[in-house]
Amino acid sequence: MPVVSYTSVSDSPPMVAVSSVPSHFTCKLVLEAKCFSLCILDRDSAGAIARLASVSGARVEDKLADAGLNYSKGAKLKVPIIRGSVATLECSLTTKRRFGDHLLLVGEVRAASATEAFDGFWDFARYRPLLYTGWREGLTTLPGA
Repeated sequence: MPVVSYTSVSDSPPMVAVSSVPSHFTCKLVLEAKCFSLCILDRDSAGAIARLASVSGARVEDKLADAGLNYSKGAKLKVPIIRGSVATLECSLTTKRRFGDHLLLVGEVRAASATEAFDGFWDFARYRPLLYTGWREGLTTLPGA
């Protein structure tokens, strides 16, 4: 599932959080598997991300393949890792908490990797992040990207 954002919630142990609608198929899979991956993609994947956002995983056999994304299993956890990601985090689900109509899913990072576009900070000459501007405006990139 594409997420609008994620946030670091702890350095020791390393933990991140994402927000999801509990009725969504992918959220249900995360709750069942008790793990998830975060795969950071760049502007070249905007079409695939838009497809992920528009199709329920319950309606297709393989949502990632349906969006044209190739993937493999994680190095430490049984989570999908999208090939071509500029960074990945493999996370064990540690906590879930409801806020309004969403669940905050907190995961402990068990494995992480990044391309040469990240060396302590993002090199925006190599990495063109997708920026979420709301469903009406969709996805965009940095100016001049």
